[in-house]
Amino acid sequence: MDLGLDGKRAIVTGGSKGIGLAIARGLAAEGVDVVLAARDAEVLDRAATALAQETGRKVIGIPTDTGDDEAVKALVAQTVEELGGVDILVNSAATPWSAGAPTDFASTTDDIVRREVEIKVLGYLRTARAVAPHLVDQGWGRIINISGLGARTANSIAQTIRNVSVSALTKNLADELGPKGINVSVVHPGITRTERFTDRLTAQSADEGKSVEELEAGIVRNSIRRIIDASEVADVVTFLASPRSIAITGDAIAAGGGVPGAVYY
Repeated sequence: MDLGLDGKRAIVTGGSKGIGLAIARGLAAEGVDVVLAARDAEVLDRAATALAQETGRKVIGIPTDTGDDEAVKALVAQTVEELGGVDILVNSAATPWSAGAPTDFASTTDDIVRREVEIKVLGYLRTARAVAPHLVDQGWGRIINISGLGARTANSIAQTIRNVSVSALTKNLADELGPKGINVSVVHPGITRTERFTDRLTAQSADEGKSVEELEAGIVRNSIRRIIDASEVADVVTFLASPRSIAITGDAIAAGGGVPGAVYY
């Protein structure tokens, strides 16, 4: 199937590694020129250079802190200047939830919740706000927000709030921008194999004498009974970024290999 993405132009925030980089690779493989945005300029430059060499597409790294509205505006302005416009925004810039935040009610301070909303929810809002006028002017565009299956699990106030909030942002944008030719969707990955995930299991493997495969098998709880790779999440996002996804907007797409027992409708 031809996804119709050849020649499109995309911004991928959080694009220097992990799911974001996998998405950028998936888009570039379909003929998309890509701007990678992330905070670490050195890592970003390496990722952009390697991806350009791998795919033959124009790939540019622009250091950006999505917590800074002026930096986000500058990111979009430079993208338009370098690529001649923008068609697709993928929001994937967020700190991993496993970064040590407490999950119990008593330890969930106001600042913890504020941090999660600032980094993930408001960061996504800023980039969408800066990109949307360009999409509206051309009458076509795609915005895909990467959230997480934590939106459907009540095991942490801050985690659930940040992920549900991304879904709420998505639906509001989809209803407002849909008549203008712009589809907006949210993807919920579950446990996903990324560089960070593999590094953690490799270290654990050395400590415990178990193989990475054994450790993965002990973690997985999804319906297909294996860890989803970042490239497989990227396949879903690449389709959603394409003109072929016209029938999908405003909805959450789970990409975690299935949640056993639960019925979502």
